[in-house]
Amino acid sequence: MNPIETLSLVLGAGFSSGLNLYATVATLGLLERFGIIHLPPQLQVLSHPIVLTIAGVLYVMEFLADKVPYVDSVWQAVHTFIRPPAAVLLAFSATAAAPEAWRWGAALLAGGIALTLHGTKASARAAANMSPEPLSNWALSFGEDVLAVWLTWFATAHPAIAIVVVAALFLVSLFLLYHLFHFLRSTLRKLAET
Repeated sequence: MNPIETLSLVLGAGFSSGLNLYATVATLGLLERFGIIHLPPQLQVLSHPIVLTIAGVLYVMEFLADKVPYVDSVWQAVHTFIRPPAAVLLAFSATAAAPEAWRWGAALLAGGIALTLHGTKASARAAANMSPEPLSNWALSFGEDVLAVWLTWFATAHPAIAIVVVAALFLVSLFLLYHLFHFLRSTLRKLAET
C-alpha cells in the first residue's frame, strides 16, 4: 500500500470503528476474503473465517441492541472502552511498514477519530432516547451501519477522496458533538429543576 492508501485506511477505519467496530472489521475482512482489496499482511487475519464469524455475531448483537432505547446507551457506554482501542490496533497494524513514530502517530489519530465519533454517536443516542417514539433510534442505527460499511469500502476504493470525505465528516461530527453536549446538559439541568 502506498502512503495515501494507508492514510485513507487509517482514517476510514478509525471513523467507521467509532460508529460500528464490528461492521468495519467484517467489511474489511470480507473485502480481503473476496479479493476486492489487499490489506497489509498484519490485517489479512481479518479475512479468517473465525474472525469473520465473531465480527458477524457481534455485529448482529449490536444491530439488535441499537434498536432498543436505553439498551443502546448501555451498549455505547461499554463500547467506549472497545471502539477507540480497536481503532488504534487497526491503525497500528495497517502501518506496519512505516517507521515506528509514524505508526504511533497513525494509531493516535485513528483512536482520536474513533473516540470522537463514538462520543457523537453515544450523545445522539442519548438525545434520541428522550424522544417517546422508537423510530429515531432505528433511523440512527441504520444510518450509522450504512455509513460505517460504505466508508470502510470507500476508503479502500477511493483513498484520496476518502481522506477529504473523512475530514469533512469529522468536522461535522465535532459540530454535532458540541451541540448535542449542550442539548443534553440543558435537558439534565431542566430535569434537575423539576
